[in-house]
Amino acid sequence: MPGVTPVALGTPERTAAELLAVLRRLKGTRDPGLEVSATQAAELAHQHGAGLLAVVEHRDADPALLMAGVVPVDRPTDPVELGFHLDGPAIREVTRGETATGYPVVIVERIPVTGPGAQLQVVVTDPGHPRIAVFTLHSPTGRGWLEVAGIAGRFVSGVEFSGAGTRSASARPPGGTSGRSARR
Repeated sequence: MPGVTPVALGTPERTAAELLAVLRRLKGTRDPGLEVSATQAAELAHQHGAGLLAVVEHRDADPALLMAGVVPVDRPTDPVELGFHLDGPAIREVTRGETATGYPVVIVERIPVTGPGAQLQVVVTDPGHPRIAVFTLHSPTGRGWLEVAGIAGRFVSGVEFSGAGTRSASARPPGGTSGRSARR
């Protein structure tokens, strides 16, 4: 999908190197914090078993990172209940809806009262199976937030679950995602 550049999740080192290359292409080679940011994002993605780590870009925005994974839950999750649990004082907005593929979704937007940055968390539930797909978009600066959030939203709206929701079907397959976007 235009505006979304996934990076390989082989090893943390390979992920960090590939992520750094994408960020340098977008921001230039002179930003000394890019290497640290790429390493931290890669380590976080591997630590949490992410099935996707991508850079979301728009010409009028600073790049944002999109991380996603499928998480097994005890039982199929109701979006209203999930929205209640995700709400809190740092939350700007909680929205419930449906993806273009028919899955219930809860969207949570966090924008700090002081300081830069923004975060969007999208939780897509699979009503037929005990699993959820969690997508987190993070912009360190918040510049162009609406543009990158819109691109990420279009990406997530095409999510399709595969498999029967068993532990093995919910786990991240090598080199791919189990909750993948239908519109790449």
